[in-house]
Amino acid sequence: MQKRDYYEVLEVTKTATSEEIKKAYRKVAMKYHPDVNPGNKEAEELFKEAAEAYEVLSNSEKRAQYDRFGHSGMRGNMGGGFTNPEDIFSHFGDIFGDLFGNNFGGRGASTQRRGSNLKTKIKLSLEEISEGVQKNIKIKKYVACNTCNGIGAKSKEGVKTCSTCQGHGRVRQVTNTFLGQMQTTITCPHCEGLGTVVTNKCSTCSGTGRQYGEETISIDIPAGVNENIQLSMTNKGNVGERNGPSGDLIITIEELPHEHLKRQGSDVIYSLYISFTDAAIGNNNIEVPTLKGKAKIKIPAGTQSGKIFRLNGKGLPNLNGYGRGDQVIEVNIWTPQQLTPKETELLEQLRHLPNFQPKPEKGEKGFFEKMRDYFNG
Repeated sequence: MQKRDYYEVLEVTKTATSEEIKKAYRKVAMKYHPDVNPGNKEAEELFKEAAEAYEVLSNSEKRAQYDRFGHSGMRGNMGGGFTNPEDIFSHFGDIFGDLFGNNFGGRGASTQRRGSNLKTKIKLSLEEISEGVQKNIKIKKYVACNTCNGIGAKSKEGVKTCSTCQGHGRVRQVTNTFLGQMQTTITCPHCEGLGTVVTNKCSTCSGTGRQYGEETISIDIPAGVNENIQLSMTNKGNVGERNGPSGDLIITIEELPHEHLKRQGSDVIYSLYISFTDAAIGNNNIEVPTLKGKAKIKIPAGTQSGKIFRLNGKGLPNLNGYGRGDQVIEVNIWTPQQLTPKETELLEQLRHLPNFQPKPEKGEKGFFEKMRDYFNG
């Protein structure tokens, strides 16, 4: 089924502020929360849909990518996605702590610490950008501790419920003001909001539940990406402490220079140099490089320097999935720099013949004007 627009899911406009998006998410989450709708699969799916929308729209980088490319910019596991409500509670513990704290199904407001995001660059050739590619890269990052499996203790018995907050991760605080007593809820200072404390720390990770390691990550790059575009892979950053959710991996695309072609949006440009002879009498068998091997073009007799030819559909695909660009071929006539006496003599015989006198057409456009007209449609 086709995904709904994230702004539609949260019932906000595209100009909504981050605070408006957060408030809208709270409202939708409250409406479809599993504890409010026990056994209602449709409500559960809407609840997960809202969480996915909020995960993207609450992140400035993901939101900018979504605004530009829509759901296609979230492809390849690069957008949101949750398999069950518990993943959502873990991922957005601060929001659900305030929303549902002690009111729904006994869930406390304790939350796991989310790991930090990581950034990396991937270099792509024009050929890879043309077709899309899967890249396997090694990322040095915090991973779950191999010794304690991420719990931070030598054994499960070494993790105890926090006696200060009774596992909720938050405690009530009463403050005296000129208006009287004000009651607020704050993060538990003893367990720092986790709801549990480690009494017998793992010697490998010193109770953090994680260690520095390396992970090989498979990244699906969609066809048509641009230089410096950022893609995001959810939960592929540093793992959080004590089995906390992982941060995201932010991938910046770096485009490698091509030996022959230059990119202009979804079009590619090739500068073709031909001899004076080919320009004068034509050549039906000229080869030019493309993103998919060689192609042959015909140079008609009388071709002028600056002439532009076009190979339809031989450019790059649009990231939004609508068609491909073209390959633009700019013709340049190569003037020899060294001549033999015989060659000089032959050209001298042609110098003053009528057909070898320049006769530019009145009002003929130059190369830059032609290129401007082409790219302006």
